[in-house]
Amino acid sequence: SQPACVVNCASYDRAGARHDITLAQISDVLAVDDGRFVWVGLYEPDASLLDVLQEEFGLHDLAVEDAHNAHQRPKLEAYGHSLFIALHTAQRVDGQLRFGETQVFVGPRFLVTVRHGASLSYAPIRQRLERDPESLAHGPMSALHAVLDFIVDNYQPIVADLQQELDQLDQSVFAEDYSRRTLRRLYQLGKDLVRMRMAVAPLQDILGQLLRSQAVPVPAEEAPYFGDVLDHAKRLGDTLDVLREMAGAAMNVHLSLATIGQGEIVKRLAGWAALLAAPT
Repeated sequence: SQPACVVNCASYDRAGARHDITLAQISDVLAVDDGRFVWVGLYEPDASLLDVLQEEFGLHDLAVEDAHNAHQRPKLEAYGHSLFIALHTAQRVDGQLRFGETQVFVGPRFLVTVRHGASLSYAPIRQRLERDPESLAHGPMSALHAVLDFIVDNYQPIVADLQQELDQLDQSVFAEDYSRRTLRRLYQLGKDLVRMRMAVAPLQDILGQLLRSQAVPVPAEEAPYFGDVLDHAKRLGDTLDVLREMAGAAMNVHLSLATIGQGEIVKRLAGWAALLAAPT
């Protein structure tokens, strides 16, 4: 049986048909040049399992060293005829925004996805692709596109929620009474927007590098699909930039109105003090 952290381990033939395999069989499958590719999905594996994968796939030492650390900045690195990609994922957990990480090893005949922290399973992607074997017949880059598209699609409802929250806070900003709660919510919203921007912005560079990569070239028929994901990431980045500016402006307005309100109170107190001082 497979270790608990192994969510998926299968090979796909030229027709896109699935064949379940064990970790120990990976190198045997790759040794035969029959057009098959291997897709392994892991969730928070330990160091010993990553060492097994390194041996089976022949992964570069530096790439595996990066995978041992679950706090990588988003990036793409080429190691010979394989790529290592680190991406940040986002998810709502109990109403709070939580971030995780997905690390990807991709080669001409394999794809390995390693999830850490808050991130949704990629099982639905595999199941959808397996119902459309012609997509899997295009090889690991087709599966990689599905993973990247899934990550970007999951950003979109989170950004929409942040935009809705900012719209609600706009109404509180101009309330007559100064509210620390409003200021705290604006500050937290600003932090969430910055962290989302840090997740989305590098993805644009990663997708651009991927389309230009010579280590694992993107097939011509897949390039438009990667370009579509890049377009979605750019639009999300632009939206986040606008929301960050609006959140900063709202916080400044809220503080300014609070200062004006406090000034009015001081004036009233000074006036009452002057009235009371005369008879005294």
